[in-house]
Amino acid sequence: MIEKLGTVFKQFEKEISLLTNKADILNLKAKYIGKKGEVSEVLQGLKDLILEERQKVGPVANEIKDKIQNIIQDKLNKAEIEEINDGLKQNRVDVTRVESAFVNNHEHGGLHPITLIQQEVENIFLSMGFEVLDGPHIENEHNNFIALNIPADHPARDMQDTFWFHSPSGDVEKKALLRTHTSCVQIRGMKERRPPFRFIAPGKVFRCERTDASHEMVFHQTEGMLVGENISVTNLIYFMKVLLSEIFKKDVEVRLRPGFFPFVEPGFELDIKCLICGGTGCSVCKQVGWVELLPCGMVHPSVLQMSGIDPAKYNGFAFGLGLDRLVMMRYGIDDIRHFHSGDLRFVSQFKSY
Repeated sequence: MIEKLGTVFKQFEKEISLLTNKADILNLKAKYIGKKGEVSEVLQGLKDLILEERQKVGPVANEIKDKIQNIIQDKLNKAEIEEINDGLKQNRVDVTRVESAFVNNHEHGGLHPITLIQQEVENIFLSMGFEVLDGPHIENEHNNFIALNIPADHPARDMQDTFWFHSPSGDVEKKALLRTHTSCVQIRGMKERRPPFRFIAPGKVFRCERTDASHEMVFHQTEGMLVGENISVTNLIYFMKVLLSEIFKKDVEVRLRPGFFPFVEPGFELDIKCLICGGTGCSVCKQVGWVELLPCGMVHPSVLQMSGIDPAKYNGFAFGLGLDRLVMMRYGIDDIRHFHSGDLRFVSQFKSY
């Protein structure tokens, strides 16, 4: 029986050496070590042998079966690599020939409209002497709430449905969440600088909200502040009007009304007349003709103090600009949910060549 197994293995080696196709290799595998394969048939005869013979034949049979299995697997791997290489050769693109690689029937990519507007906003503020800061999406409770004058029992927490990470620790420095605004970047910026300073913090923020035409759970803000001596509301209005006129390339009608935000005092809501409907009412402006675009105000003394800045000597203003709504006004987009739809037909409208 050992001789028969040797003969079977030699025949297998001869046949496998001629095969390169994966299907043929798999068929050969079934022929030799399948349930009804030649090696399996030999092994079935073990039951008719005496114990001493089974102890000799069994290990040899298993060794030959393992060898066949390893040879087949190696052959399959090589066949797969050859298929991949053949496919790459057939679909090869010569990137040194621009006209064939990128011009003929190939579309150009482009930036997302929010990215375009964010870059434009950054450039406007850079031209006015502001820094552009960045910070992590995952923040701690101190930076996101407490340092902004929002303690645990403050009603403002109800205004921001927060995505919290599970944390067994009660330490506010370790209690993690997805940031609900980029004001936490301002806290980091204030701790690292001494007045006077001015900076903006653009980025993505997260809130557990019900989505509709003008609300999303993931959206974008650009928040900023200017801190120095003898800063007034007049300075705030001036910078905001310059920003909006540069963004919309025209004067836009705005209104300033009182607003409550724990980190500013006094606080304001700066609205612009809806550019989608011209003020007649639509789904974006909730039929009122105005869109809340820019909450702002004078930095609360407690916020300055918690960041190590003397509120008796310095003051300033802060603002938060909703980039998504700004893009909607700029391009006449009537539903904020388009931004995260993944629909290439939508983003392709904003490509620049």
